[in-house]
Amino acid sequence: MKSVDTAQNINDLRKRAKRYLPKGLYEFIARGSENEVALQHNRYVLDALKIKQQVLVDVSARSTETALFGQRLAMPLVIAPTGAAGLLRYRGEAQLARAATAAGIACTVAMASNTDLGIVRQEATGTLWLQVYLAPDPLANRALIERAQRLGYNGLVVTVDTPVAPNREYNWHNGFNLPVTLNRRNAFDLATHPRWLLGVLGRYLLHEGFPRFEPIQRDERADWSAIQRVREYWRGPLIVKGIGSAEDARLAVQAGIDGLVLSNHGGRNLDSAASPLELLATVAASVEGRLPILLDSGVMRGSDVFKALALGASAVMVGRAPLYGLGAGGQAGALRALALLRQELDRCMAYAGVCNIAEIGAAQLHTATVAARPGGAL
Repeated sequence: MKSVDTAQNINDLRKRAKRYLPKGLYEFIARGSENEVALQHNRYVLDALKIKQQVLVDVSARSTETALFGQRLAMPLVIAPTGAAGLLRYRGEAQLARAATAAGIACTVAMASNTDLGIVRQEATGTLWLQVYLAPDPLANRALIERAQRLGYNGLVVTVDTPVAPNREYNWHNGFNLPVTLNRRNAFDLATHPRWLLGVLGRYLLHEGFPRFEPIQRDERADWSAIQRVREYWRGPLIVKGIGSAEDARLAVQAGIDGLVLSNHGGRNLDSAASPLELLATVAASVEGRLPILLDSGVMRGSDVFKALALGASAVMVGRAPLYGLGAGGQAGALRALALLRQELDRCMAYAGVCNIAEIGAAQLHTATVAARPGGAL
């Protein structure tokens, strides 16, 4: 088996993860919802925006370091919450968190983590955030959040863009669900991936029993007062993830949060959602610098990170990229994914004639308007 260090980009890691993982699990992390219009549009908007090259500038002293919520980061990246990490590799959430610590960035642990939050905290000494969904029972939310606080989690990310379960039809076709159960649609898929079957599912059965996931309870009645209640008892940075308009960004600021994530859930929820990148400049103008803006959805290259920073983001969340690394080679693969993104960001900075993150701005972009894709979906 090739070392993950030979992977030259995230796509190389994706291909290796695809070979290792059962089809149902791979498509759960790789695909979008319905016709996958939002998924494809995310990529189009990122590719259409162009970086302006600046030559004959001394760029010999470059640094990708930055600060976010008082924490130093080696680069402006945060691992996004990803619910299936614990199925890609044994205790995958802990492996992702250790990779983030080694890379000098923060990691967000999903509410649906298969690995106990205490184990993840013990195994990762760096900055950890916890993701939560607003549940119909506010006491259940509070108990989870207060446990995370006792364990020393550094930030709280409340995901607000999924009031109902999304329509991901391929999961039904593949017979994939959480927790994984054997059925007539996935039996052959699982049986033909023996390395995953033994290395992941087999280890769980040997040490902990069948992987279990608590079903996510979503409160369809939740409004901004729920965020204000969380603000009352969570003492660390409070980040709202899933903002998709300038109007909601302003309401988030009024609710007293510390940061927001502009996101369309990686094209996995509303298939007609706008790309976060095409909304970023407007949202940044609407919050007027009162809090940091993070961006996610579709980021696969360091140039994508550069473009988001240039349009007003303070940092970028990455989900699929480290997951592909995790699937390809566990912690080492996730760390390779993060290293590739850092190298690519650093290279873009050199071409654009900037030496630090604070210098990246709209002046480093060509001003041509990003047009909508003609002709519909790919």
